[in-house]
Amino acid sequence: MPAMQAEADAARAAGRRLALVPTLGALHAGHLALVREARERVGPDGHVTVSIFVNPTQFGPGEDFAAYPRTMDADLDLLAHLADPERGDAGVNVVFAPTPETMYPFGLPPYAMVSVRDLDRHLCGAHRPGHFAGVTTVVAKLFLACRPHLAVFGQKDAQQLAILRRMTDDLGFGIELVGHPIVREADGLALSSRNAYLSPEERAQAVVLSQALRAAEASVALGARDAAAIRGAMASQFATVPLARVQYIEIVDADTLQPVDTLSAESPSEGRYLAALAVHFGTTRLIDNTTLVVGK
Repeated sequence: MPAMQAEADAARAAGRRLALVPTLGALHAGHLALVREARERVGPDGHVTVSIFVNPTQFGPGEDFAAYPRTMDADLDLLAHLADPERGDAGVNVVFAPTPETMYPFGLPPYAMVSVRDLDRHLCGAHRPGHFAGVTTVVAKLFLACRPHLAVFGQKDAQQLAILRRMTDDLGFGIELVGHPIVREADGLALSSRNAYLSPEERAQAVVLSQALRAAEASVALGARDAAAIRGAMASQFATVPLARVQYIEIVDADTLQPVDTLSAESPSEGRYLAALAVHFGTTRLIDNTTLVVGK
């Protein structure tokens, strides 16, 4: 970690703008879109760090920490190919790939952790106890190591992004958090490292997640405001996909992440809601979401 801090401090001293893209590795086109966003925001003279770390504190008992794909050589190759010397684009300046001993020098579980209350009560937080404390803790440590002016996260993990925004604001990190739109396959499936776990039949049926979200959007566009009815429209999409096991289908306020009964423009988020779902295919858990907007 001291070497990463020294690199970041030198870049800051040179007047460069620093961006961080935190990842667990197993990189795909969605991650590369985050890196391109980071580069665009800091410019050709900026400094972009991509962290690759499979963080043990955000995996619960029985989850896929041991099996999570670790593809460092392929990841480094993908990142190297982002550079375009003809445009003067350096792509990624630094890949920070710490060991668990570097991130948690006093062992696990850590003596000090960061948590954000209330925002983790629903959605994934209700089904993965301790997960978001692990996320906030490791991201806080990455912020301290990499010293970024801004950090880019994918909106597929919408609850994570909302929690990290609150942590960043409450703790006064002074870091801009950028949410990049979800990157999808041609058939609508959100890109995820866990998609590699799916069998061909599961992969074919997994498109139902995005279809359910489109059903929610269509319901709201037609005037639906009852959250139960919108959830019902989403749930109906699963009737013909026998391999899918729905863990949750939720409509929550986009800022507070609390479930709602009725969608209204007079909400804490001024009419913005999150339709989110988590679905199992065999042992593979996939998540997806979309923002629903109700105007005045």
